[in-house]
Amino acid sequence: MRQLEVFFDYACPYCLKGHKYLAELLPQFPDIEVIWRPCEAHPRPERYGRHSDLCIQGFFYAIEQGVDVWEYHEQMYAAAMTDRVNIEDADVLAGRVRGLLDHEDFFAEIMSGTYEKAVSEANVYAWDESGLNAVPSFRMDGRALDAVEDVGVTKQQLAEFLKGWKNT
Repeated sequence: MRQLEVFFDYACPYCLKGHKYLAELLPQFPDIEVIWRPCEAHPRPERYGRHSDLCIQGFFYAIEQGVDVWEYHEQMYAAAMTDRVNIEDADVLAGRVRGLLDHEDFFAEIMSGTYEKAVSEANVYAWDESGLNAVPSFRMDGRALDAVEDVGVTKQQLAEFLKGWKNT
């Protein structure tokens, strides 16, 4: 089983496109396991657009609860990119996970700050240790497919990246 690291930010339109491409392409590659690496394209205190740190804290909580990660992604991308709700409001995000998670527990957990360190560590891993320049970015077996800032990656680029590993 090959492991594909996927670096993404819920507040990034190029990450949403990359997520959709990945969802379409992955069924062709059953030997690939996805390791999700959420990170903020513009971590606090930088002021650039909306911050996704609460979405990412919720991601770590959702993982611990055994939630379908793809469904959680769908809810957070919809909140941030489609519906453009205030993703910096924990109450708004809690409302988005109704039916997926206990929304009261979700709210309490992200308000408690339990996952703030995990977000910080994820940002350090992405930007400092993995050397990303932009998201979405993909890593597998020491190779990388990095987004071009304000462009992202194309479906063809991602397909070629995944195919390059299919028969190795």
